[in-house]
Amino acid sequence: MKPAFSNSELRKQFEAELRENILKYWMTHPLDRENGGFYGEITNDNQIHNEIERSAVLCGRLLWTYSLAYNHFKDESYLETAEWFFDYLTTRFWDEKYQGIYWALDAQGLPVNDRKHTYAQAFAIYGLSAYYQVTGREESLSLAKQLFKLIDQHTYDNVNGGNIECRARDWSTLTDMRLSALEIDSQKSMNTLLHLMEAYTALSKIWPDALLIRRLDELVRIFIKHIIDPETAHQRLFFDEQWQSLSGQISFGHDIEASWLLLEAAEALNDTDLIAQAKAIGVDMAQKVYQQACGADGSIIYEEEANGQQVSKRHWWAHAEAVVGFYNAYQLSGEDHYQKAALRVWEYIQQHFVDRKNGDWFKVLEEDGTAILDHVKVGPWECPYHHARMCMEMMVRLGG
Repeated sequence: MKPAFSNSELRKQFEAELRENILKYWMTHPLDRENGGFYGEITNDNQIHNEIERSAVLCGRLLWTYSLAYNHFKDESYLETAEWFFDYLTTRFWDEKYQGIYWALDAQGLPVNDRKHTYAQAFAIYGLSAYYQVTGREESLSLAKQLFKLIDQHTYDNVNGGNIECRARDWSTLTDMRLSALEIDSQKSMNTLLHLMEAYTALSKIWPDALLIRRLDELVRIFIKHIIDPETAHQRLFFDEQWQSLSGQISFGHDIEASWLLLEAAEALNDTDLIAQAKAIGVDMAQKVYQQACGADGSIIYEEEANGQQVSKRHWWAHAEAVVGFYNAYQLSGEDHYQKAALRVWEYIQQHFVDRKNGDWFKVLEEDGTAILDHVKVGPWECPYHHARMCMEMMVRLGG
């Protein structure tokens, strides 16, 4: 069965969603014109909660989003928005004394959580690399290089490989390194390393430093050897220093995201063997998500507990990643069920996630597709990065 729309028609859908909804929303509602930066939280009906702390992760993701948007469309308003977030990241989030990026600020731009989580440093690199690509601004590349060196100096595990989750403000050790209260305390995690790999991939394209390339190569091999279970094609989520798994949870959302990010990293390394492995693994991972997490209505189950119980709520980011991941599997395998799955998820997104009244997307739905209205639209984790990236990725993959 042929898709209901041609590639050019689908591409127009993704571009319209990106430009007329997502980008328009995030360059207007969240910007704090009085204090600088962005509001810490906005509800689904666009009520501002400025007492909520401002996340470095969100700032890095916003910088990346508008830098890439400018790269695609050459719209000066996107560049101006990227500059707004660049200035906030590099002046307010940057720690002048110990270097690196604070985890969170208050509305006045003062640090309220000064730990140095590897995850936040990675997203700063990701955003700075994208900004440098479109501006050539040397300060952006210089800071990205500095962050790589800080991460490598203070978090790289010289014995077992990979990177430790988190350090204190002065880069000393911490007893609790969790990314959030929902996770277990571990030395290393799939989530942090996935986005570190993503950041190093972006940085390597503008700064092919020998040590950076070596670390990126090692991260790809760590995913193949330690993180992705060869028997189940799912990722293990939390580890001790020696790569012993600490949890039996499955994250279908991260699996489908990693299925294409792993290949992107291997291609950046231009390693024929790693590319072949990443392609085969990516299709295997997509197939498992297709078999185990796809609802008949086009929705995606994003997580399964260690006891086998699946989380019923539907999360926006997992659906955005599923569109790209399934379409990537279709491009690699030629198997039409992946293309159909990508289109079904996209249709579900348009029917249930897109907020046609107040803009952007609802971030979490009930199992029946009803929006959970008391879950915020903008927050420390609620960002435009996943769904804006989905649109841009699909536009390129569909021919443009």
